[in-house]
Amino acid sequence: MPMNIDNVISAYTDPTKGGGGLESRNKVDPGEDFASLVKQAAETALEASEKSELMSMQSLSGKTDITEVVAAVANAELTLQTVIAVRDRVIQAYQEIIRMPL
Repeated sequence: MPMNIDNVISAYTDPTKGGGGLESRNKVDPGEDFASLVKQAAETALEASEKSELMSMQSLSGKTDITEVVAAVANAELTLQTVIAVRDRVIQAYQEIIRMPL
């Protein structure tokens, strides 16, 4: 079920419609959900990087203020650090699962 404002409002106004109950949450495939989360995070990181590069180029031509460039670069750096931290946690979890005795 796509998440939009109408679904959220209906879930709170009439819980019998299945807008947010446990039965609707259990039908979602967790592998697909995590994969879409990772894909969205990667796309966000790429967009932030592209925006910071564009702002840097505009700054060189004098079209953008330097504070906007610094903010865009800082945002791209923070996004990249977040993606790296998630990647490290996934690798750590995988290694822990591998070490578990059968």
